Amino acid sequence: MRVLLTGHLGYLGTVMSPILQAAGHDVIGLDTGLYAASVLGPVPVDPPALPIDLRDVTAADLQGFDAVVHLAALSNDPLGALDPELTYAINHRASVALAEAAKEAGVGRFLYASTCSVYGAAGDGLVGEEAPLAPVTPYAESKVWAERDILAMTDSDFAPTALRNATAFGFSPRLRADIVLNNLVGHALLGGEILVLSDGTPWRPLVHAADIADSFAAVLAAPVDNVAGRALNVGDERNNVRVSEIAEEVARAVPGAGVRITGEAGADPRSYRVDFSALREALPGFACRRSVADGARELVAAYREFGLDRAGFENTFVRLRTLQARQDTGELTEDLRPAQP
Repeated sequence: MRVLLTGHLGYLGTVMSPILQAAGHDVIGLDTGLYAASVLGPVPVDPPALPIDLRDVTAADLQGFDAVVHLAALSNDPLGALDPELTYAINHRASVALAEAAKEAGVGRFLYASTCSVYGAAGDGLVGEEAPLAPVTPYAESKVWAERDILAMTDSDFAPTALRNATAFGFSPRLRADIVLNNLVGHALLGGEILVLSDGTPWRPLVHAADIADSFAAVLAAPVDNVAGRALNVGDERNNVRVSEIAEEVARAVPGAGVRITGEAGADPRSYRVDFSALREALPGFACRRSVADGARELVAAYREFGLDRAGFENTFVRLRTLQARQDTGELTEDLRPAQP
């Protein structure tokens, strides 16, 4: 397939593009490069790309594509809370407009990267795709709305799928240090202490970035009737863990690092355990393979090999701080477009 991959210069996109290429797809990227320079280790080899902002894509730009894999978004809760209206504009309205343009252009498949955080405060029971959605942040809310509007476009010629990814972890050349496992490993290596700001009790479903990429490749290869018009949780039940358990896993990967649970951030309403059986049923033979322990060991090795330092951990690889720094230097406008010279 000829596949448009939006967000190909991000954390997940940098992992996904070579996996889709290895599966035999002709991958073309689309990304304005907000985080393109946030690289740890060797600079990755990126696919060719369309130099278009997500908000400006038209049906003419999508002629000749067989599928769109849509990752691009303002991704994480602190970033979404900083400017909720911009989050809705990009994550909801621009995503729906992209799907409409894809359908008009005759693109057959549309894979939308959603999130398990749409379940919000779901408690201790396993939640499946039919569970009530209870988003508690603008980021999660924007994903709920985009899912609703994109899946409503399903017909015999257009097959969208919403993939509700668990919280990602694992190494990517375009690292994120602002997601839980990646963050705790950085604290352990750089400070000798695994710092948990919540009380440690919330449940989190986690999934490795490469397992996310493998799941998207599997959906592209699946019979269309298995995936069209569906939301599917992406992850594995063994990676439903409490935040305190994530910290303990990091402590095993970094001997000598202590765990300190401060609770200073107060109670976290985002707590949910997720049922991933529908994904396995839709994709026979597929399973997410990498555990939290695997990810902790991988991150420790990569951080050491590539020399993660305090400046990178606290700034370069934190999405919100990267954008704020680029705005402060005049590179980006308030709506995250490149400033005119």
